[in-house]
Amino acid sequence: MSTQTVTAKGLKNVEKDSVFKDTMKRMLKNKLAVIGLVIITIQILLAAFAPFLTSYAPDTQTLSARELPIGSEGHWLGTDNYGRDMWSRIVYGARISILVGLGSVALGLIGGVILGLLSGYYKKLDAIIMRIMDLLFSFPGILLAMLIIAILGTSLVNVVIAISIWSIPNCARIVRGSVLSAKKEEYILAQRSLGASDRRIMFKHILPNITAPIIVFATMRMATAILSTSALSYLGLGAQPPTPEWGAMIAAGQDYMWTSPHMTIVPGIAIMLVVFAFNVVGDGLRDALDPNMELD
Repeated sequence: MSTQTVTAKGLKNVEKDSVFKDTMKRMLKNKLAVIGLVIITIQILLAAFAPFLTSYAPDTQTLSARELPIGSEGHWLGTDNYGRDMWSRIVYGARISILVGLGSVALGLIGGVILGLLSGYYKKLDAIIMRIMDLLFSFPGILLAMLIIAILGTSLVNVVIAISIWSIPNCARIVRGSVLSAKKEEYILAQRSLGASDRRIMFKHILPNITAPIIVFATMRMATAILSTSALSYLGLGAQPPTPEWGAMIAAGQDYMWTSPHMTIVPGIAIMLVVFAFNVVGDGLRDALDPNMELD
């Protein structure tokens, strides 16, 4: 390997490290984004160590301890109408939120990135792909997800599929717009003149240079995915009892709103905090990845 090649790789690694450090500095200056990162970290830790953080299984019923209020001995977040520990159900519900969110966003990104690349790079495919995306856009997101679940059946796996299909049009449009700008850059024209294949140009040169909007989209889409999962489960189209999913917990607790309000308030606060966290982190990433922002 030549000295020039080694030097080029070293410069590239230094440049990547510099970009990462600058991004982290900007993120850490955004107080809301830092708070969001802390909340997301706590949720991940709760999901990962759920068996070690709870004293009860999330579906264990104790009918003699039904509807205990917050602060009760042994049940600091109270119990539900079946005597199930609310803390256990909230912690295990964090697992479902993360898994469904990650699964649906990952599938949506795969479909959206591929379609966006093809649409932005090939003019002949652009009209066809974008008209299909427009067709999907014609349905309100939650109604599209409900339609897909009505066809596939009610389960968390089908919720992941439904939300991922709902995510594809937005992702495809973002990627398409970035590709249209990137393919006019001089380095892409240089690759074409050197005889590089379209696949190499798209995946080795264009895609790595348009990751910033994709990362921001994925982060903010996590909030939408978690909120949509809760909404679908609340409507009875997602997680089914006794699965400890936050939206399903709200649906189960709404009949006890006046006698045991904690059954709806606690999972409601959990949803609110996590959705808030992913939204503010997404906003922070968008600002931090903006090359026009200056560091003080």
